[in-house]
Amino acid sequence: MPSRTRRARLADVHELAAGMPHVTIEHGPAGNPVYQVGRKSFVYFRTPRPDAADPETGERYDDVIIFWVPSEDDKLALTQDPDSPFFTTPHFQGHLSVLVRGSRIPELGLQELTEVVQDAWLSRASATRARRWLAENAPGTGRSG
Repeated sequence: MPSRTRRARLADVHELAAGMPHVTIEHGPAGNPVYQVGRKSFVYFRTPRPDAADPETGERYDDVIIFWVPSEDDKLALTQDPDSPFFTTPHFQGHLSVLVRGSRIPELGLQELTEVVQDAWLSRASATRARRWLAENAPGTGRSG
């Protein structure tokens, strides 16, 4: 894998999500990929919806990706900075997920995107799978996600 210090690309979302263990890829009604672990979505390419639209034109964003997060604190950490590419909408109030437009993925470093995808997977994987993955990928093991 190339240097983890480079800017992230949209293709990295697919590569990272598909590279986690026990992942299946389902497809939504528009063919949009939905990455799942144990039949639970953790990265979801969303179809255009009225709650995520350009504030000036009202045009629905056609590139929104949903990432599950472990906690409300994690959600706030990712969305409270107005310069962050991560956001939420009232539709997602109380839902442990954040949204990001695919066009804004390059604002993230590969390391940050990797952590977001891994956290999304960990938040949805079974406790057994999560413990096993964490044990195998702990710092100092020489392995990474």
